[in-house]
Amino acid sequence: MQLRYGFRLYPSAGQRRALAKAFGCARVVYNDALRARETARSEGMPFPKTGDLSKLLITEAKDTPERAWLGEVSAVILQQSLRDLDTAYKNFFDGLKGKRPRMGKPRYKSRKDTRQAVRFTANARWSITPGQKLRLPKIGDLKVKWSRSLPSTPATVTVVKDSAGRYFASFVVETDASEVLPETTPEVAIDLGLGHFAVLSDGTKIDSPRFLRRAEKRLKKAQRDLSRKEKGSSNRNKARMKVASAHARVADARREFHHQLSTRLIRENQAVAVEDLSVKGLARTRLAKSVHDAGWSAFVSMLEYKAARYGRTFVKIGRFEPTSQVCSRCGVKDGPKPLGVRVWTCGACGAVLDRDINAAVNVAKAAGLAVSARGAQVRPGLVPASRSEAGTHPTLQSSTAR
Repeated sequence: MQLRYGFRLYPSAGQRRALAKAFGCARVVYNDALRARETARSEGMPFPKTGDLSKLLITEAKDTPERAWLGEVSAVILQQSLRDLDTAYKNFFDGLKGKRPRMGKPRYKSRKDTRQAVRFTANARWSITPGQKLRLPKIGDLKVKWSRSLPSTPATVTVVKDSAGRYFASFVVETDASEVLPETTPEVAIDLGLGHFAVLSDGTKIDSPRFLRRAEKRLKKAQRDLSRKEKGSSNRNKARMKVASAHARVADARREFHHQLSTRLIRENQAVAVEDLSVKGLARTRLAKSVHDAGWSAFVSMLEYKAARYGRTFVKIGRFEPTSQVCSRCGVKDGPKPLGVRVWTCGACGAVLDRDINAAVNVAKAAGLAVSARGAQVRPGLVPASRSEAGTHPTLQSSTAR
């Protein structure tokens, strides 16, 4: 499988200018290609092919005074910009055909976009120097903060500048089955929520860090300062960078929490099951900020690829499974309940159930996993009498008050 490794870059002032030039050239080629295809569509002409666009917008354009500066950057990143446009069109048409979720048609890129990226393939002859620097054509040797070693030789590297002005190198590497973990016995199902980020079928509850909620005071101050700055001024750009940096810290903390938790669950369990939540639907409710703060989709994606990487079983059950309505002890459906009801009593067997643990146990059962002995009961329910004692006595029996 292919994995992506990201590392922080620290370019010099001259290298930042070279990267800005590379970002701008890639953007111009992308917009020129998009304009050519949209013009052909509006005029009823055939859809221009990538090879023809490459010859017209890159090779021949370098010989014109208007686009001569395209020759100052690596031709590979310009070719990859055309590949990105092809991918955008493919995703758009696949959405129309129902092969994937629908998405909008490709749009023009703006020079005011705060996130920029260029991609170098092996044809660009980029390399990692003996001094552990990243050597990029027509940019130079960039300082890299290596937090870990790469498992294999990278196929491509993408240089990204985020909204906070930070630079990253993203490597794509191939991995094999050598990282498969030894088999283990435990199996676990996860019920994702807001009160607790995750509740496991063995009864473990993992608190939600609420990174965005905790940073709201600092974010409000930074956004208030930004709103008071004059548009187009350098002070406004500085204030925008502060807002972006505050959001970046929140996103980094959330991502680190997701990575640590997902890795621990995959390492400790042979099989992991989750429910396929409708995050887009929940994000349109009054709980939208809390839903986005939790980041369920990113966490589930991490579980899925880490399970494939380490040889574990990952199961995702349907979102319409009534996990919160069915008693995990007797299997009787007790109907929907308001979100405020966290503990409920089954009307059939009398078991007192924790709502979240009960849902996690039901997720495990729906996924065909072994259910932990702890189950979902808060305390034992009433034990039904045997059939011979279920009726009333024909005569009254005396009893002594105690």
